[in-house]
Amino acid sequence: MGLFDSIKNKAGNISQSLGGSNRSIDVTFARLPESLEEFKALPQAALREPFDTAALTVLALCFYPQDKELCYQMLDYLRGPRPLSPYERQFIRDRFMDSDYVPRSYFTGATPGNDYLPAEPYTVRVSENPYSYQEQGYAKLYLRSGGADNPRAVVSRLAKDGKWYLWEQYLLAGIRAPESSDPWA
Repeated sequence: MGLFDSIKNKAGNISQSLGGSNRSIDVTFARLPESLEEFKALPQAALREPFDTAALTVLALCFYPQDKELCYQMLDYLRGPRPLSPYERQFIRDRFMDSDYVPRSYFTGATPGNDYLPAEPYTVRVSENPYSYQEQGYAKLYLRSGGADNPRAVVSRLAKDGKWYLWEQYLLAGIRAPESSDPWA
């Protein structure tokens, strides 16, 4: 049996052992990285768990308003052997045209009432459900936004190097606007 087969089996075992689970994990960052090197040096950047990949996706997207290229570099790192396509970069750019606060809304304590300013340390709660591991080698995990009624998904894929790489993210859909931007409140 080759390395890829053993990884597929490992993913299958995870699927079987966690199939009925509703586990949530808080992934905490004491401070935000200031460079790609600091991002890669975070313990979660080893990408050993799909929960870490999901939380790091939020962190990477938070950099877009200040430094688009750094955001793209972080996302490319999370995507491993499959960097962002021009279409995906355009999609991200379009999502940020009117609402740079959406990624911050996934941190604990970030709500419309406080303009989505998260509490420190920066914590992202990542949850699984009974359907999170339905497709072998993939993990579909969920994150709650302080401005949305339903959780949003991040899909990771287990590669033959044993790392969980970002496959898809559905985090940038619209949410409630910050109260400070509401002319009626």
